[in-house]
Amino acid sequence: MDKVFISQLHVDTIIGVYDFEKESKQSLYFDIEMLSDIKPAAENDDINLALDYSKVSERVIEHCTLKPVELLETLVEQLAHIILSEFNTPQVTIRVSKPAAVAQAQTVGVEITRVKATD
Repeated sequence: MDKVFISQLHVDTIIGVYDFEKESKQSLYFDIEMLSDIKPAAENDDINLALDYSKVSERVIEHCTLKPVELLETLVEQLAHIILSEFNTPQVTIRVSKPAAVAQAQTVGVEITRVKATD
């Protein structure tokens, strides 16, 4: 199985548990890896057969900006569900970084890997 990835996707959004975090947008950075068989797209040179990282990026940005949550954990679980259900991938790994969360750290964050449920 091949991987399609998005690195350092930048999204400004409202996120956090503290009142001051809910008053202004913060930067989040996403690294997303999705398993995919790229052979059909490559053999046919057809974007319609590919796992389109542009569309995944747009969907992640849309969700983050329209559906504010408090926890990174909640956000990455929601995004994993969206990617697994809306895009042709059996597995996704999402790493989100929140650089402004801890002054003494370059960044903090959460990483999860989820697999599409089989019927």
